[in-house]
Amino acid sequence: MNLQQLRFICAVVRQNFNASAAADSLYTSQPGVSKQIQLLEEEINVALFVRKGKRIIGMTPAGEQIFTFAQRVVGDIENIRKVGQEFSQGDRGEFVIATTHTQARYSLPKAIKAFTERYPGVQLRLRQGNPTQIAEMLAAGEADVAIATESLNSYAGLVALPCYQWNRVVITPTGHPLLQSQPLTLEAVAAYPIVTYDQAFAGRSVIDKTFAHHRLSPNIVLSAIDSDVIKAYVELGLGIGIVAKMAYDPVRDTRLEVIDASHLFDPSTTYLALRQGTYLRGYLYTFIALYAPHLDRNTVDQALDSTVASRALLPLPSGS
Repeated sequence: MNLQQLRFICAVVRQNFNASAAADSLYTSQPGVSKQIQLLEEEINVALFVRKGKRIIGMTPAGEQIFTFAQRVVGDIENIRKVGQEFSQGDRGEFVIATTHTQARYSLPKAIKAFTERYPGVQLRLRQGNPTQIAEMLAAGEADVAIATESLNSYAGLVALPCYQWNRVVITPTGHPLLQSQPLTLEAVAAYPIVTYDQAFAGRSVIDKTFAHHRLSPNIVLSAIDSDVIKAYVELGLGIGIVAKMAYDPVRDTRLEVIDASHLFDPSTTYLALRQGTYLRGYLYTFIALYAPHLDRNTVDQALDSTVASRALLPLPSGS
């Protein structure tokens, strides 16, 4: 038995039992992955995976238990490496943030600027995706931190810490008739074509549930993953837009007008997620505090040490 075999097991599971994709993620060959798994199965005299021909389609009960231990071993090896880096490299290293476009564009710049000024020796990388992809990147060890609104607080193996709450605005081209609707109502919004976020992004589920609760069927003419794309199509007159309040900039968005919609929709919460049981470099604690000042080192450590991060223990500031 060796560490490489355990890494292969974890990779195959992460890639939905696709051995070729697992091999690609580890920069090795698919026959090599299959052979090493087979050698391990022969050594412990038990099958780890359910197979249909040459294709892996699931895990055996024994495989599920062994996978749990394999994850722990691989994770602890990575933690040992990080401890070594912490003491040998100090304020140098690499730091990967997985996040959505909205967070990368609107909520992260100030914290990232402050962080890079304080730690010029740390290479910071942003990886963007939808919330499910972001959670998977973090779970797979491809990112150190994940930041998003959807999915992170319900993903197994991750500790999701609430950072701030935000709500929505309606944006329109200048002079749009909806600007005369005071106070703004859902019925008035639903009367116009709507451009808003894709269903996997930025609290779209709250928008859908709100309209459904009031038995309204909005005409969503376009959905996008990018707030700037939504604003561009609203400028063109395709419809009115529903976006995060933070995405509207009165200095930049001079061809748009804005109506507050926080009284129409429940607020959404942006979470910062970490892998449970992971070792955090010192500069990572600093970044978390820069991004969400109420998440100090003690709070983060307590959440990582507990089985489930208790949101009741964390003060939750409101945000734009």
